[in-house]
Amino acid sequence: MNHLIEWLNKLSASEAEAEFRKCCGSQAWAQAMAASRPFTTEEELLAAADDASASLTDQDWLQAFRAHPKIGEQKAAAGQTSQEANWSAHEQSGMQAAATDTIARLASGNREYEAKFGFIFIVCASGKSSDEMLSLLNDRLDNDPETELRVAAGEQQKITRLRLEKLLS
Repeated sequence: MNHLIEWLNKLSASEAEAEFRKCCGSQAWAQAMAASRPFTTEEELLAAADDASASLTDQDWLQAFRAHPKIGEQKAAAGQTSQEANWSAHEQSGMQAAATDTIARLASGNREYEAKFGFIFIVCASGKSSDEMLSLLNDRLDNDPETELRVAAGEQQKITRLRLEKLLS
């Protein structure tokens, strides 16, 4: 058994929830994960994460989204631990080489997106350039709110999986 899985299994429920909230900002998801312990393998933990995600309500997803900074920004509305902030910065590393015009267009697009959908633009930014993120944002502005919430939830699940893998490494 992975020694980090053993460590997660030994934490109190509240300590485990705090660790899981670093991966997904939904309290319901973190509680479900803490209650799913003990895990014996990473695969079992990832399957539990998928099961917990499947049970989330729209409000749970919105809570998870608030734990992220907007693309191109560094502070999340809900606040972040230093570990979460470091993960976000690494995930958004494609923004480091962004042209000034792209940054301005992303900021404008973020405002338009949030006004239309009521939550920030969520994308699994790992490995994506600023231009790719801008293109995805513009494409997703055409979605209806219900579709976009599902798309954003899928992106959150990708982020959650990456962060669980980081937590276990």
